[in-house]
Amino acid sequence: MSTAAASLRIGKVSLIVHDLAAIAAFYQQVVGLHLLSSDGTVAALGVGDTVLLELRQDRAARRRAPQEAGLFHTAFLLPDRADLGRWAKHASATRAPVVGASDHLVSEAIYLADPEGNGIEIYADRPPQEWRWRDGLVEMATDALDVPALIASGGENDWQGFPTGSTVGHVHLQVGSLAPAEEFYAGVLGLEVTCRYPGGIFYASGGYHHHIATNIWNSRGAPVRTPSTGLAEVEILAPPETLDAIGTRAGQPADARLTLLDPWGTPITIAG
Repeated sequence: MSTAAASLRIGKVSLIVHDLAAIAAFYQQVVGLHLLSSDGTVAALGVGDTVLLELRQDRAARRRAPQEAGLFHTAFLLPDRADLGRWAKHASATRAPVVGASDHLVSEAIYLADPEGNGIEIYADRPPQEWRWRDGLVEMATDALDVPALIASGGENDWQGFPTGSTVGHVHLQVGSLAPAEEFYAGVLGLEVTCRYPGGIFYASGGYHHHIATNIWNSRGAPVRTPSTGLAEVEILAPPETLDAIGTRAGQPADARLTLLDPWGTPITIAG
């Protein structure tokens, strides 16, 4: 299966930034997204005509601290391992600010951050038949990534930016506590818990390993967010019947879109 087959999946992620031109350039030149539109205040980046990332400029916004609730990383999913290999070769050649690389058993991932500190993951899934499940939970780990083998998988072709079929595979959030996070993301949104990791819980729809993750690694006890740079909104795409069910659980009427606040004030918009 793919994340696109799930009843809930990530649409786009919106960030508030100080320097729109610089951050938009980073996501094009380093990450590989394509600029779809920009009016000097808001820029949309993605693949084809699909927006995956929206940047909203606010030069007066308070700079978010790393210990606050909000974004841990936006995870961009490439169609296959060869694409990730080509991106890894590009990152090496351009000296991209990579901060980590891991084999998670279900996927291979490389991590970096944009110039304003927003976390980014670039990853490719292993074939789903290789994922190991037990009692409804998927086995995940943080093992060393075989970077030379990954780069070799990309062959001789150079990186040309995000290819067709790339998506936001998941969004990883910093929260203040795991129990209320589970009440919201599983209880209200209806996502299934797929992995319990020390200090973190992973959630998904339709048999994927995770569409949303929450952790307290840097943010234990974090209060409700106040306006700042960083995560502005996460959009989740859902069929009408799922949107209606979420609205019923939340006690809010759902039309084509429904925006809810998680326990730390992060807007989660469910779009039909």
